[in-house]
Amino acid sequence: MTAIPASVTYAVIGAGIHGLSTAWHLAMELEAKGKGGGKDIVVLDKTAPGAGASGIACGCVRNLYMTEPLHAILRHSVDVWMHDPVRFGFQQVGYVSAGEGNQLPDYERLHASQNRVGYPSDLYAGKDAKKFLKGIWPDFNVDGIDVALHEKPSGYAGTLQAIAGLAQKCVEHGVKIFSGVEVTGYDMENGRVRKLRTNAGDIKCDVVVLGLGAWTGKHWDMLGLPNALDLRYKDGSVTPNKDMWTYWRLLEGEVYIDKPYRTADDRDPPVLHVELMTTPVKEDGAGKELADHLYVYWKNGAERMDRPGVQGGTIPIKIGPKATLDPYGHANDEYQAETNFADYLTGAMAQLMPRFKGHRKNFRERRNGGIGAFTPDNVPIFDWIKPNVYMIADSNHGFKMTGVGKLAARLLAGGNRVPELEPFALSRFSDGRTFGASNSHCPWV
Repeated sequence: MTAIPASVTYAVIGAGIHGLSTAWHLAMELEAKGKGGGKDIVVLDKTAPGAGASGIACGCVRNLYMTEPLHAILRHSVDVWMHDPVRFGFQQVGYVSAGEGNQLPDYERLHASQNRVGYPSDLYAGKDAKKFLKGIWPDFNVDGIDVALHEKPSGYAGTLQAIAGLAQKCVEHGVKIFSGVEVTGYDMENGRVRKLRTNAGDIKCDVVVLGLGAWTGKHWDMLGLPNALDLRYKDGSVTPNKDMWTYWRLLEGEVYIDKPYRTADDRDPPVLHVELMTTPVKEDGAGKELADHLYVYWKNGAERMDRPGVQGGTIPIKIGPKATLDPYGHANDEYQAETNFADYLTGAMAQLMPRFKGHRKNFRERRNGGIGAFTPDNVPIFDWIKPNVYMIADSNHGFKMTGVGKLAARLLAGGNRVPELEPFALSRFSDGRTFGASNSHCPWV
């Protein structure tokens, strides 16, 4: 391993989606300002690029969030993916979400907000929603579906290809990436981080950027920050002593298919997301009820499969305020998905499209665990948590948030304000701007 530098201007900790995107965009911002570019930036990862959730995720890129301030950030994310879609493996196939009539007001607000920030989408309701879905997937079972949203800029990225592409962009702009370098402590002086302590030696630094994913809480503790706080809402209500970090176990996997998964006109289909809050999911073929609601998403998933298949998932499972971080998810026996996840995923798919009936046997049996650190309101935090420590804690929104690196770079390079990031400040919890619950079973919506 190349020796780490004794000092650096910017130290980015974590080589996942956020660390790499931020380092690359920061290098470009510094170059544009004549401030040295990537030679003043290092990225440190205790394992290697994409070793956490970024390396195993579905890679969906969508704007399906009821938290409206996220919509502008997602617009920037698509700009990032389209900067070099081939290098990043970005497939701009669109994203289709479908729901019940009780969700129509939410979809209407979401649709209006997306289009307001320049993220074009079409909304269909009633018979029009059913017709729209049938036009793409003729075998779609549209019973119970009353609304559909089509996000045109969305799609999915190849996870391994995206990580490799972002790492290459960093290198091309002079950023040095150090794998196997773990930050073990922070030396503080007058409230600022003066030096990083690592297993490869100490590094003096002016600015620290945290893009740590599941390990965010660990470094939060190392910086001596509180493990609980009071959440204040716009209506004046307060949730006292809420855990700062809550861990969830992610549920995603792959299913082999008997013939290519295509649209009626032989195209790669949009990513599909369906939430039916009052429709139970039944086991494929047996009729046994698995859950009282349906929440599932999937898309073509050829990148990590040895024959044609789709990759999808469902709602994560809450672990709590403590979790085992090492070995991470898929390497940890404690966090592997139970058998009933495969039953649920394949049952929901067969229930929505007859083409998938009988595919439980085709579920790809592999280690597929992953965990994420979620914020107190399950909405990202993008903010300075020390005078020279900037934190990107995205609450496992992942590939959809590559635009955060672009926006954070503007701030880190000397920008006074980046309005798109301001709703996600840490101060929202104490200022009465905590985001509230949404009309969904899933913490991400």
